Amino acid sequence: MDYENVGKTIMDMDPAVRFVTIFDTNAQKPIYSEHKPGVTNLLSKEESQESLQLALNAWKIRSKLAPKIGKGKYVLAEYEKIMRITMPLDENHLLYITTEVGCDAHNLIDKVRKL
Repeated sequence: MDYENVGKTIMDMDPAVRFVTIFDTNAQKPIYSEHKPGVTNLLSKEESQESLQLALNAWKIRSKLAPKIGKGKYVLAEYEKIMRITMPLDENHLLYITTEVGCDAHNLIDKVRKL
């Protein structure tokens, strides 16, 4: 799969998308990570990395419960200034998206699932 193309496609799916990262869970590193041009970063580079790491750790913890409750489909977190979506892109890649508040996140999630 061309993850750079996938990342750019997701970036263009909705004008409210601010940031997209595709994380390789086997290699434990991002393979695509971009902010939308013209978007002001709310976090420093280090804070962004920490936020991503926290989301990854939370996803791993939830995955431990999968045998009992099923695999996670997505996590949606809404803050005062942004929304964050974390979801599997495929078996070995986790998608991390931030959007403006007010984004139709469920519509965006449905579009991503159709990729």
